[in-house]
Amino acid sequence: MKNLLEKLRTEDWVVVWVSIPLLLLAIFIPRELPSVPSTLVGSVAWYNIALLFLICFVVLCVGSRLLRRPMKGLLLSFVFVFAVSLLAQVVAKIPQVAYYGFESVFFSVLFGLLIRNLWHLPDWLKPAVQGEFYIKIGVVCLGATILFSDVMKSGIFGLLQAVLVVAVVWFFAFWLSRRCKVDERTAMILSSGVSICGVSACITAARVAGGDDKKLSYIVSLVLIVVVPMIYLMPWLARTVLPLIFSDPQTLQEVAGAWIGGTIDTTSGVAASSTIVGEVANQHAVIIKAAQNVLIGVVAFFIALYLSARGEKGAAQRPSLGIVWEKFPKFIIGFVAASLLFSLCQSGGAFTLSAKGKLVEPGVAKMFSTVFFSLAFVCIGLDTRLKEIVSKENRNAFWAFLGAQTFNIVVTLVIACLLFGVLKPMF
Repeated sequence: MKNLLEKLRTEDWVVVWVSIPLLLLAIFIPRELPSVPSTLVGSVAWYNIALLFLICFVVLCVGSRLLRRPMKGLLLSFVFVFAVSLLAQVVAKIPQVAYYGFESVFFSVLFGLLIRNLWHLPDWLKPAVQGEFYIKIGVVCLGATILFSDVMKSGIFGLLQAVLVVAVVWFFAFWLSRRCKVDERTAMILSSGVSICGVSACITAARVAGGDDKKLSYIVSLVLIVVVPMIYLMPWLARTVLPLIFSDPQTLQEVAGAWIGGTIDTTSGVAASSTIVGEVANQHAVIIKAAQNVLIGVVAFFIALYLSARGEKGAAQRPSLGIVWEKFPKFIIGFVAASLLFSLCQSGGAFTLSAKGKLVEPGVAKMFSTVFFSLAFVCIGLDTRLKEIVSKENRNAFWAFLGAQTFNIVVTLVIACLLFGVLKPMF
């Protein structure tokens, strides 16, 4: 019994325990919860900031206590980390910035890098720099925003495209990365980011594969930078290429949406880009992206399965359920459970709990996910020296990423045309 309790106090399990109250808050009192303000002016904005700070700090304290981590200096350190992440989130909400697709995690990494590389990191700042802890909480909360009902709206064709694109692009990206001499675990992170949904997939794959946070930061930066030109490139390609293949406006819109949803690596980028094409394209693109997001957990499982079948130095090891369970990231269970819980709460497009009649908003869980991701990437920036990541290996990752993304654009076009342009009109 004591041994079991100790296993439940590992970081993966503790993340699940501290995430449960956040999800319950999102279910039962969503309207009383704070939101990240778009400005630092006004009493309402500072009330939201204070309440959000309190929630995050309590989660950190409880988690640190359960993990037996030092509590001394935690408050002062967290005030600084939270302030930097808040600034990043406020900057990302500036309309001119949001228009170009930059997300809060981009500015979180950027600000953290600037602080780390322009000034010496003092000891008092280190207690709350727990990037992996924040990332895992963000992943669990993200599960609440991935709803099975949304995925089913795209029907068999949307699900089939999601599976085909993720499988084909992931293996090609992994093969290309290894050919470019990118190390295996970094290649897994890169492949997940290109094939599924960018930042969230990179984070999840990194936690499963055990990749270096510095390389995770580098790949996330690539994802977020490449997304910006793609927001405008993909609508232009859709309007230029697709009319040469299809004449029916409805079919053209559906194929364009499926193409954009399968290639752009962030959900916000997909929404912004597909809106340029049209309403039908926007609906299909967002649903396709949701279908791909569901596969985060599936890919994480297979990465864990692959790694479990090998020794630490690459020696073959007989696969077994025990080995898979030992190496499987337990916080992914929280991710799947959150998705299942919020999916079951859906009723007629509104999120309700029939017993209480309370409004359940996945947007609140999404807000928690964004906040903890932002905290995590501030920490990653604070832990990263730029001179350590500017290397030949990272240049190889850059070219592998661009090559994989180009392949993604081409193969997703073929699959979208086949499924939504040829097969779907036949049924």
